[in-house]
Amino acid sequence: MPPTISRIVQALEPSATMAMAAKARELKASGKTVYDLSLGEPDFDTPVHICQAASQAMADGHTHYTVASGIPALKQAVVDQYKAAHGLEYSPQQVVVTNGAKHALHNAFTVTLDPGDEVILPAPYWVSYAELIKLTGAIPVIVQTAEENDFKLTPEALTEAVTDKTKMLLLCSPSNPTGSMYSPEELGQLADVAIQRDLLVVADEIYERMVYAGHKFASFATLRPELPDRTIIINGVSKTYAMTGWRIGWSMSPANVAKAMGSLQSQQTSNPCSISQYASIAALTGPQQCVDEMLAEFAKRREFITRRVEEIPGLSCPEMGGAFYAFINIKQHLGRKYGGVRVDNSTDWCLELLARKNVAMVMGSAFGTEGYARASFATSMENLAAAMKRIEEFVAE
Repeated sequence: MPPTISRIVQALEPSATMAMAAKARELKASGKTVYDLSLGEPDFDTPVHICQAASQAMADGHTHYTVASGIPALKQAVVDQYKAAHGLEYSPQQVVVTNGAKHALHNAFTVTLDPGDEVILPAPYWVSYAELIKLTGAIPVIVQTAEENDFKLTPEALTEAVTDKTKMLLLCSPSNPTGSMYSPEELGQLADVAIQRDLLVVADEIYERMVYAGHKFASFATLRPELPDRTIIINGVSKTYAMTGWRIGWSMSPANVAKAMGSLQSQQTSNPCSISQYASIAALTGPQQCVDEMLAEFAKRREFITRRVEEIPGLSCPEMGGAFYAFINIKQHLGRKYGGVRVDNSTDWCLELLARKNVAMVMGSAFGTEGYARASFATSMENLAAAMKRIEEFVAE
C-alpha cells in the first residue's frame, strides 16, 4: 500500500505558472513554435561581471558551507543597498539570505503564523502566496480589488477585512500579476490601518527596481516610524539582475524574527548556494548600468503591449507602473465557442489559446481573479509581436 500524503499537502494547489510553462515546453518538444508569455523570468543573460564573480568565488575555494543565514558580506551589501536607496537603517543581523524570495516568504510565514491565524491577501495575488500561507495552517483571507482602481487595496476594504484573528497583511508593489503600483500616499493609508489594528506586514519588494516613468517606489517600512518593527521586507536578485536560476533572495525583519528565521533555515536547508551568494555581492555592489538597460527594454515592451491590447476589441488592462506583466481583461470573450469548443472561464480560454494558437498565458483564476489572463512581457519584442497577433486572431474567431 503506498504511503498516505498529509492532508495539508493534499490541499495545496500546484503552481499554475509552472504548469502552463510545462505545457508550453511539451509543445516545443513536439516541434511546434510556442510563444510563451507564462513565466515571469527576464529573458536576458546574467550580466558578465556577476558571472565572473561566481567564477572567481570558485577559484578562491568558496565552495563549502557558509553560515546558514548567509555570508556577512552579502548581508552587509543588502543593508547598504537599502540604506542608500531608501534611507532604511538595518543591521546585517536582521538579514536572512535565502534560496530565492519564495523561500524567504516561506520562512516569514512559518516563524510568525500559527494555525488559525488570518492573513489578508489582496487579489489578484501571486500564485504561491495563498499556498505558502496554508502550509502553516493559517488562513488566507482573500480581498478582491477592482480593475477601475488598478487592483489596489483600499484602507476601507482592509479595515473591513480585519477580524480578531487577523495577524498579517501581505502586499506586493509593483504587483505580480497586474503590474500596478501603490503610490507612497496609498501605502501610507494602509500602513495607518496596520498600525491601528496591530498587524504584521510582509512587503514583497522583489520588483523594487522594475518601475516605469511617472511612478515612484516606496519601501513600506519607510512610510511611518512604527513600521520597521512590524514589517518583513522580501527581496532578491532574480528579477533585477536576471538571476532567477541563482536562487538568492533575502528578508529584512525585526531582530527576533530574523533570528527565528535563521534558526529555521539552519534545520531546513542550511545555507543558500555559496557561489550564488558571492555572485549576488557583485550584483548589488557592482555596475548598475545593466539594470537600467533591462528596464529600458522592458519599458519599450510595456508600451507595445499596452498599445496592442487597446487595439484588440474586447480586451483591456490597467496601467502597468512596474514589473513586466499585463493582466488582461478577457471577460467579453468568455461564454463563446472557439472552433466548436465552449470557453466559459479563464482556464478554458488560456488552454484553448495554447492549443489553437501556440500562445501560453496564465489564467486569472490562478491569481484569485476570474475573467483575466496574465501575459509576461519578459520576452523578445519579436515574440511579443507574434503572440499578440495570434491573440488578435484567436478572439476574432
